[in-house]
Amino acid sequence: MLSAESFWASSLRQLPDGERVTRILSMAINSIDPGLAVRRDVQREGDLLTVAGRVYDLSFFHRVVLLGMGKASVSMSEALANILADRLYEGLIVSKQAPLDSHPPVDIMVGGHPIPDERSLEAGKKAIELVSSLGPNDLLFCLISGGASALVAAPVSGISLADIQSLTSALLACGARIDEINALRRRLDLLKGGGVVKLSSGATIVSLILSDVVGNSLEAIASGPTAPDPASRVHSLSVLAKYGLENSIPTSILFSIKTSPETLKPGDPLFANVQNVIVGGNLQAAQAALTQAQLEGFHPYLLTVELQGEASQVAFELATVVRQASITGDPVPVPSCIVAGGETTVTLNGNGKGGRNTELALAAVTELADFPGVMFITLATDGEDGPTDAAGAVVTGDTFRRAAALGLEPGVFLERNDSYTFFSALGDLIKTGPTGTNGNDLVFMFTY
Repeated sequence: MLSAESFWASSLRQLPDGERVTRILSMAINSIDPGLAVRRDVQREGDLLTVAGRVYDLSFFHRVVLLGMGKASVSMSEALANILADRLYEGLIVSKQAPLDSHPPVDIMVGGHPIPDERSLEAGKKAIELVSSLGPNDLLFCLISGGASALVAAPVSGISLADIQSLTSALLACGARIDEINALRRRLDLLKGGGVVKLSSGATIVSLILSDVVGNSLEAIASGPTAPDPASRVHSLSVLAKYGLENSIPTSILFSIKTSPETLKPGDPLFANVQNVIVGGNLQAAQAALTQAQLEGFHPYLLTVELQGEASQVAFELATVVRQASITGDPVPVPSCIVAGGETTVTLNGNGKGGRNTELALAAVTELADFPGVMFITLATDGEDGPTDAAGAVVTGDTFRRAAALGLEPGVFLERNDSYTFFSALGDLIKTGPTGTNGNDLVFMFTY
């Protein structure tokens, strides 16, 4: 559980409302604690295990096996392992960071993120070995969370790790949405797009899923290892065409997409023994933040949990909302806490340091320049904004002036995608460290 002090940044320390704001931020993250999320939906009485209303008799199964994949998989798996106790036969967890202690009979591996690496390949091999050993009398629990698409990689025949790395880098740089990226991944990986189901030889599967995607689409979360893939081959090719990538990615990728067998589709009988349960996500985090905001004396308002688009454009739209709220009290009176959730994208034009959350904040600096009584905070719920150690950043009406005093021009830093450097100079990066959960991104807009 993260304390409010984990969110301190320079501007928050200087404002009278800083402590109240940090309590709101910490509540948002702590509300999607992976272990608590699992325990809410899974209860056991003797050999009867109830998962989101469906009952499983553990004595019926020959083996009960666990496969955890994603940034939140360690905490999720620990919670489930404690519930299953003596009934857990074996398991595998693949995460971005390894815990300090071991968890027998569960093996723990680390994969590469956001670009898969050799560790991801090894994790993919181990996952395939585990799942392929199952049969109709076995029960497989999958603990799925964001990041799994890169952490675990099992490319189809003819596709190399270098091919996948090249494609992933190109998609991240061009500003593709995560659902578009994962639509391609599902066609190129043996574990994705229902691949775990296909490999499990009729085992009963229960997937507990912490969502990090807009709309909670099962096929998009971690590229849908236990979900059918509704996207067609044509859709995958259209994603490449949309971003002009057909001639810049490895030819093996194009050949595989055009010629490989179709992924498993909705209605396929292989999913008859699969239960997919979303145990938490962005909406839950946003609602918890708003509940705390009301306790702290702010008028709460949920703007959306479907935030998407280029970060710089989204910043303009959100800044307009908070300015209007400050001036007119619409859509919520002052003092207010307006929350938006989702995931923006960034088209890389420069070689600076940053992620989508700090870029979103940077683009809001000019929009809120010299505008009193407002605050704009971005936050990656996993604590890691892109390839950085920051979760997000804080912007106030005074940020532009403070930056100018240091010779920092927001537009210049925005052009080179160097948001991390900008906010680091101001002391306004939020650095929680890895939170152990992943419920997508949040934006908090305050009027006071």
